[in-house]
Amino acid sequence: MKAGILGLLGSGRRTLFSLLTHAVASGSGREAQLGVLRIPDERLEELSRLHASRKTVPATIQFVLLPGLVKGESEKLDLPALRSVDVLVHVVRGFEEPSVAHPEGSVDPARDIEMVELELTLADLALVERRLERLRADAGKGKKVDGQEEAALERARESLAEGLPLRSMLSSEDENRLRGYALLTVKPLLLGVNVGEDVIAQQDLPERLGLTQWATAPKVRLAFVSARIEAEIAELAPGDARAFRENLGLANDTIERIVSAAFELLAMITFYTSAEQESRAWIIPRGTSASVAAGGVHSDMERGFIRAEVVSYDVLKSQGSWNACREKGRLRLEGKDYPLADGDVVIFRFNV
Repeated sequence: MKAGILGLLGSGRRTLFSLLTHAVASGSGREAQLGVLRIPDERLEELSRLHASRKTVPATIQFVLLPGLVKGESEKLDLPALRSVDVLVHVVRGFEEPSVAHPEGSVDPARDIEMVELELTLADLALVERRLERLRADAGKGKKVDGQEEAALERARESLAEGLPLRSMLSSEDENRLRGYALLTVKPLLLGVNVGEDVIAQQDLPERLGLTQWATAPKVRLAFVSARIEAEIAELAPGDARAFRENLGLANDTIERIVSAAFELLAMITFYTSAEQESRAWIIPRGTSASVAAGGVHSDMERGFIRAEVVSYDVLKSQGSWNACREKGRLRLEGKDYPLADGDVVIFRFNV
């Protein structure tokens, strides 16, 4: 999974990037920067303990930190970096801090979201118009043109010209036809609203910050963070960090909230392979078949797939071992079309 972090100057996007990836954000901030989050996973740690695994490999999310955005400068967006990601993480300023000037002169999360959405919309419009011009030029030269693609581009152009992002405007057929263009306003959007530590635990933040419409928008999720204080908490020992979060009224940390929102947006789940040599977590789209998931582990496993031996994490933990699950009939044998479920622990049987 790959996520792009963007936002206006002074929004806290660099602090969030460092908190998630433990990478120090570049001082210049003029180029995209890469970092990797090794997803904390208690289930994986328990599986590794059960099997005395020599190696434990968590699932990861790659984050791309984009330079700060400026109103009216959509042409300066790092489009290749943005178009390569699966989800956009827009860090929105919701905190007051006199020492950090807001580029628009005041804190207004709803305005800032609309502003960044407009910049993304304009970038998409420019791409779609260029492609339409090329198709029509080709048609004028007598070259064969895909009429359905041209019609889909025209429908997209009409929506974008009205300032409407494409997340809820394209039909599934048009979205598939235009998938190769990696249009920015089609991508799922995670709004990381960066608020002060004094309000982070309040339950009515969408209403207080004027973000109610975004809380229910298609392919959009809100995640409230307080990046600066949570970065400080992350430096503490686990027990102290837990106590600090409890004092703030937080049930979980920033990483859990961001990862959970991203998984919901992209409909992703985690399955596991676990043995003495290695325990590993794997991220796959919900509904992925056992044979396709096996191919993600190794291509030979999909090519020579025989069956999947499956047990849910909760069952394996309660029984204590694979052998106990077999003896008590809790182990399932599944075929290639079985859709893996979140928390499944799997042994793939194959022959090539």
